[in-house]
Amino acid sequence: MTVTQPDVTVIIGAYEAMPYLVECLASVEAQTIDPGRIEVITVDDGSTDGTGEYLEEFAARAAMPVTVIRQENSGGPSGPRNVGLGKAAGRYVFFLDADDRLGPEALERMVAIGDRNGTDVVLGRIEGVNRGAPKSMWGRTLERTDVYSSNIKFTLSAQKLFRREFLTRHHMRFDESLWTGEDAVFTMEAYLRADGVSVVADHTCYYLVGRDDGKHVTKSGGYALRFDSARALMNLIAELVPPGERRDQLMLRPFLVTLLPQFGPQYAKDSEKVRRHKLELAQPLMDAHWNEGVAAQMKVGERLRLHLVARQRAELLLSVVEFVRAKKQPAALLERRGRRVYIAYPHFRDARAGVPDAVYLAGAREARAFPGYREGGTPSVLRRAVRRARRALRSSGSATPGGRAAAA
Repeated sequence: MTVTQPDVTVIIGAYEAMPYLVECLASVEAQTIDPGRIEVITVDDGSTDGTGEYLEEFAARAAMPVTVIRQENSGGPSGPRNVGLGKAAGRYVFFLDADDRLGPEALERMVAIGDRNGTDVVLGRIEGVNRGAPKSMWGRTLERTDVYSSNIKFTLSAQKLFRREFLTRHHMRFDESLWTGEDAVFTMEAYLRADGVSVVADHTCYYLVGRDDGKHVTKSGGYALRFDSARALMNLIAELVPPGERRDQLMLRPFLVTLLPQFGPQYAKDSEKVRRHKLELAQPLMDAHWNEGVAAQMKVGERLRLHLVARQRAELLLSVVEFVRAKKQPAALLERRGRRVYIAYPHFRDARAGVPDAVYLAGAREARAFPGYREGGTPSVLRRAVRRARRALRSSGSATPGGRAAAA
């Protein structure tokens, strides 16, 4: 008897997931894709709240094949996901967190767009329930795109559809040495190696659920783990993308999403010891990967803080963070007849601080918010040259008989 290969293996790592697991599994049962086209592999990661028992009850009654694996707690989601991936038989795999749930028709729609375009990764629209969710990449459905031509770098969670043969060919697994951010490294590598990415933007495929008890599949850790995560992602990008504009474009993500928050409002509340330690942890990352190309993509307040981190200017950084924490609005200074906008965060043109003006210069997108800004236009040097040429032409014409005809 020939066993038909399932289209999708849904992999669920579960730790202390009750009662959220009930809706999670119900969302799998409610999928419109035929039950014979999916399999479910669940990994109970040492739960003590009845999670394992409920998984076994579900396996006994579900219409699709369900495998339940129970193991000692691994401390994070990487281990359970890797166990599930090792057992998967589907053409695609989808990593579903036990706290969250699938949207109606999610698997059917994602498999269809992946098959239609031959893409290796498929993103389905994500919405948050009692928590935030990424938004910038859902502007429109994209049959085929890549990490450079879209905003998908700002959603690096593991809740995507991946072609399993693609993952196997590149020996891709989640890094179990990382206690946070392991999904960002895995997903970014998939984006970079993929033969195309598809985006389902016109239908919610995944609901990211905020738990009332604050617990999630990943156990929370200290701030030092965030630096480990940033380092791993930056090193991956540096390994797979040559220096230049494309690398800078991708480096924006770990700097902005992972590193910068360590120097946000919490930094002002940290002890002197913790603040010093954060700067020490950041130093090698700044030395290796911070440059003008990355900085130019940021807003002034973001760029200024990371510039001060890179220069290890602790005393200046703290005052800037306190300014941001107080939600003060910096003044804007328009120069060059409105074609340059400087945003006067603390230490702007303070000779003792010595922060370059360029750090405070707003990019076009940020500058547009200020009345009087004039975008583009002919560069001033060229305008002056044109004026000189016109004056010379008028002088030449007035000295020539029949000047109008001569000038024409």
